[in-house]
Amino acid sequence: MAMNGLIILITWTDPKLNSPMYFFLGHLSFLDICFITTTIPQMLVHLVTKNHTVSFVSCMTQMYLVFLVGVAECILLAFMAYDRYVAICHPLNYAQIMSHKVCIRLVCSSWVFGMVNGILLEYMSFRNPFCKDNHIENFFCEAPIVIALSCGDPEFSMKLIFVDAIVVLLSPMVLIVTSYARILASILRRASSSSGRGKTFSTCASHLTVVVFFYTSAMFSYMNPRSTHGPDKDKPFSLLYTIITPMCNPVIYSFRNKEMKGAMGRALGRVNLAQAESV
Repeated sequence: MAMNGLIILITWTDPKLNSPMYFFLGHLSFLDICFITTTIPQMLVHLVTKNHTVSFVSCMTQMYLVFLVGVAECILLAFMAYDRYVAICHPLNYAQIMSHKVCIRLVCSSWVFGMVNGILLEYMSFRNPFCKDNHIENFFCEAPIVIALSCGDPEFSMKLIFVDAIVVLLSPMVLIVTSYARILASILRRASSSSGRGKTFSTCASHLTVVVFFYTSAMFSYMNPRSTHGPDKDKPFSLLYTIITPMCNPVIYSFRNKEMKGAMGRALGRVNLAQAESV
């Protein structure tokens, strides 16, 4: 979480990182912090106090926040792929297409879509009554598991969440795959230097690594038939898209990106200089 905070600070303060890619990266890091703080604190409280009880309101709140942040991140990752496509395939029009105003609108639209979609998914998850205290076989309130515990027929809610997952998960995946396929074709057509190709491949590879981990784990959790869900199967994938991926994002983007490593070096240099002057 500290690394995500450092990325936010660097991308918002370093004048050399004023491109749309780093603007989106700063917001991705903020979403990752939201993901981690939505799930980990409650899990740690349960581990320390040995009290695993979660109130109905707390479960609803946590589920909505996971929906909001998760959907917003799905949309934002697609916008980041589109940004790379425009930068590499249409460099002459890049500044016009991906202006600062457009980037702000794209980020805001991902948050708004996450909020609206979260309300819909929240309603579908709790539309059926819950007749008694239930045991959730996971470290947080995840929709498919909670829906299966309701007293009514969960089939309709599960089908709607499946359809929603197609829109939220598969549609951005199609945009991402299309963007990177065109990027790859464009790179192979050009007679560019090996260093230029290496830089482009490094940037795209870091983004694709995040995409593969995040989307595949979320798809398993929300697009599998209800009969395949179980604590042994669900927990690893839930852990992957809510905790592990957000914690890995700063490492992936920092160590595979020369500009980010340079910005971190400059930031540490400013800190050391300030400490030396104070002494």
